[in-house]
Amino acid sequence: MDSDVAALKKLVDESSNIVFFGGAGVSTESGIADFRSVDGLYNQEWKYPPETILSHTFFERNPEEYFRFHRKKLVVDGAKPNKAHLRLAELEQEGKLRAVITQNIDGLHQAAGSKKVLELHGSILRAYCSRCGKPYDADKMNHGTGLPRCDCGAVIRPDIVLYEEPLDDAVLTEAIQLIRAADVLIVGGTSLNVYPAAGLINYYTGNKLVLVNLSETPYDSYADLIIHKKIGEVFSQI
Repeated sequence: MDSDVAALKKLVDESSNIVFFGGAGVSTESGIADFRSVDGLYNQEWKYPPETILSHTFFERNPEEYFRFHRKKLVVDGAKPNKAHLRLAELEQEGKLRAVITQNIDGLHQAAGSKKVLELHGSILRAYCSRCGKPYDADKMNHGTGLPRCDCGAVIRPDIVLYEEPLDDAVLTEAIQLIRAADVLIVGGTSLNVYPAAGLINYYTGNKLVLVNLSETPYDSYADLIIHKKIGEVFSQI
C-alpha cells in the first residue's frame, strides 16, 4: 500500500464523521462517460457540445435532439457499482460515513447500498412532466422512442438539473451543513470546475481534506492529502 493511501486509511479508521463528495470520475470505472472529456466519436455524431445539449434552453427548443442524446449517452444499461461505490456503502454501514454528496445522476451509489445520498444534480431514474409536474416512471423516458409525453400533452423530462437551472435549495442546504460538520471530507472523481457544486468545498473548515482524482484540481493547494490515482483502486484498499 502506498504511503498516501495508507494515510487515507488511517484517517478513515480513526473517524466516525466522514463526508464524501464525488463527481463523474467515481462512475467512469463503471463504464459511464465523463462528458468533459469529449472523444472523436462524439465530435462526429453531435453538432453541439454536451453543455449545450444539457441546457434548459436547448431542452425547450430542441427536445427531440435532447432525447436522442439522453438515450444514447446518459442512459447506460447494465452499469454496476464499482469498488468505490461499494466501499462507500460499507463505510456508511460501519458508522463512519455520514453521507455521500454526488454530482452524478446515475443512481449507482444507491445501487451499491448507500442510504444517505444527496444528489446535487438529480437522477435520470426519476421523471416528471415539464408543465404540470406529474411524476412518471423513468423507463419510458429512458428507453422509449420519440418524445415522452404527459397526459396533459407536455413533454416528460428527467428529474435532473440542466445547465441554466438552479440546484435544489433543500439539497444544497443539507450538503453545506454536512460538509461544515464533517471531521474528514473526502472529495473524489471531480475536477472541481463545475459550479456551484464545486464551491461546496469552501464550507469545510476542518484540517482533513482529502482529494482523490487522477488529475490536478484548482483546490489541490488547500488539501491536506492529495492522491492522484483511480478512485476505485484507492477505495479498495481502505
